[in-house]
Amino acid sequence: MSWQPNRQSDSTLQQQIVQWVTAQVERGDWAAGTKLPTQRQLAILEATVGSGVYVTCNSWHALLQQTQPNWQNYIETSLHKPNYHTIQLINEYEQRDDVIRLGTGELAPSLLPTEEMEASLRELSLQPKTLGYSSPQGNDELRAAICDYVQKRGIEAEPQNVCIVSGALQALQLIAVGLLEQGSIVFQEPTSYLNSVHPFQSVGMQMIGIQRDEQLAQTLSQRKRKKQAVFYAIPTLHNPTNYVWTSLEKKQLYEVCQAERIPIIEDDVYHELLFEDPLPPIKAMDSSGQVLYIGSVSKTLSPGLRIGWLIGPTTVIERLADIKMQTDYGSSAISQEIVLHWLRSGKYEKHLIRLRQQLQNRADFTERILQEKFRGVADWHKPKGGFYIWLKFHKPVVDKDFFLKLLQRRVLINPGYIYDLQDQHHIRLSYAYATYKELEEGLEILHECVMEATDIL
Repeated sequence: MSWQPNRQSDSTLQQQIVQWVTAQVERGDWAAGTKLPTQRQLAILEATVGSGVYVTCNSWHALLQQTQPNWQNYIETSLHKPNYHTIQLINEYEQRDDVIRLGTGELAPSLLPTEEMEASLRELSLQPKTLGYSSPQGNDELRAAICDYVQKRGIEAEPQNVCIVSGALQALQLIAVGLLEQGSIVFQEPTSYLNSVHPFQSVGMQMIGIQRDEQLAQTLSQRKRKKQAVFYAIPTLHNPTNYVWTSLEKKQLYEVCQAERIPIIEDDVYHELLFEDPLPPIKAMDSSGQVLYIGSVSKTLSPGLRIGWLIGPTTVIERLADIKMQTDYGSSAISQEIVLHWLRSGKYEKHLIRLRQQLQNRADFTERILQEKFRGVADWHKPKGGFYIWLKFHKPVVDKDFFLKLLQRRVLINPGYIYDLQDQHHIRLSYAYATYKELEEGLEILHECVMEATDIL
């Protein structure tokens, strides 16, 4: 809640609160049944033990003389699923400057190439067309530049195989509504980023987590039956576990899915952040258009540019580009010009060299603290790149109460249960966003809370 009463006002604090709450209800911002962001007990509020404070239906009618839509009913019966409450809190508290962000999947402002970006804006020569709408699949030159860029990863593509999207998440949303029928199956690993967002669930897809073991082919066949299905994979620096697949693991998945005629969605937005040279992606071995490949600059250059790309068969790309035009009329033309400039000028790859070293330094710094403080209570693997350490506590301490206790102390984490509902052992620890001082302070508080929770157990 951002509103605060004015202590210099002639009105009392109680009067200001009543006036403010009344205004929210009268405007329709708080419909009947809305859960309020306060614990104060006022005349027009009712409290339900254990579930919070809500606008009462009686007070709603008393306050309003005119009839208004029941927006809460619209919200609750709408198609798109709400985020888990924990994720809603994460999204809210990530906007606060007084919070130490230990789970954020985003580069720190100090790691963004702000000065170089400003310089590149001065170097750009924008044509009048650049200020208009983009073409359905995106800037022609940018798509050609992306084809050249991914060729270094072993991916053969032509501009007609590329669709520019507003980040990787939009690519998933387009696939969900443009390629799959309701009730389709999305296979994924049991612990997955897709469990923390709902691009497929909200349009009626069934999410199934499976292990990539010796029974993979049999499992896929048994679970798929006659339904449409896709396999979602992040083979390089998996989110949230940060695991990196071997070449053999990629080959095995590709061959099994090929035999079962199951398309693969390869989310490859982290590969440029590997501390060592990356292995070829699954898409590099794709000769039949089975793999839909997603890339982005959000994790490497700037999330604010909102530029990513989807590579696939022409018929698929044209279909998804058509849907994209119906939803946002194309990604930002100016952002596309900026990314094109960085790819063509060599700025992008120079930036990546510096960025990887900075992330390596942060990873080493964070792991030293873990070795000092957490060696007896948790396990982890040395990070091979990216943003994260998948920290596993020996005891199941990571529940909602644990998350909230840390939040009360202004430390924000990404608990494992948002990626796997049954997981009370892990947190996704990010070393990419917090300052070095914040990492020290935040990990100290985390250690204290872990020890308190461990003593209780």
